Amino acid sequence: MNGEELSAAGPGRSLERQVAERLGVLRERIAASGRDPASVKVVAVTKGLGSDVARAALACGLTDLGENYASELATKAAEVSSSASPGAPVPRWHFLGKIHRRDARKVAAFVSCWQSLASLHEAETLAAVAPGADVLVQVDVAGLPGRNGCRPGEVGGIVRGASGLGLSVIGLMAVGPPGEPDEALQAFEWLAGMAHEMGLAEVSMGMSEDLETALRAGATMVRVGRALFGPRVQMPAR
Repeated sequence: MNGEELSAAGPGRSLERQVAERLGVLRERIAASGRDPASVKVVAVTKGLGSDVARAALACGLTDLGENYASELATKAAEVSSSASPGAPVPRWHFLGKIHRRDARKVAAFVSCWQSLASLHEAETLAAVAPGADVLVQVDVAGLPGRNGCRPGEVGGIVRGASGLGLSVIGLMAVGPPGEPDEALQAFEWLAGMAHEMGLAEVSMGMSEDLETALRAGATMVRVGRALFGPRVQMPAR
């Protein structure tokens, strides 16, 4: 089922039920890795998917939702909010993309956690548009051109600088190196060790493909899209 695209059609197979089934499988994977599913925060990445999918995720108890693009997050957050019934779960939106001042202003009212802080300049931007915001410092553990994240040697300075600007630095985040999942183990272990050394509670690492490797290394938060929702539509160029 993991490779199948979600569909609103099909007798007895509502969108919510499909997501619930996938979430059950995901929790089994977490448990099989030796971790208590209740101890791992799942950020459901709804990038490239409609508001109906976000609503289905919320109905299944997935209240932490992740988006990479400001315009998509703003639209989706507004649609989910406007259609919510009284007492419905309230989403915690996580911003996962590159932080730009204009985009940050656009979504500051919706975002609960900024997972992609990668420079002191970005920290200054967030301090101006979202004072006191929860942030994670994103580290480029792969050293690949064009990938967001600070260099490993810059982590301490950015954490101290962001904290000095009044932001709440709650952890570190990384995207695993390409290749076989187990090849990311060393990078993930380094990230978890650095977070522990700095007294940071959250370690956001691991996605659908390298989930078990990240959990073995000490992830407290995983960002999962495909394993919950199947393939995404092709995103337009930005």
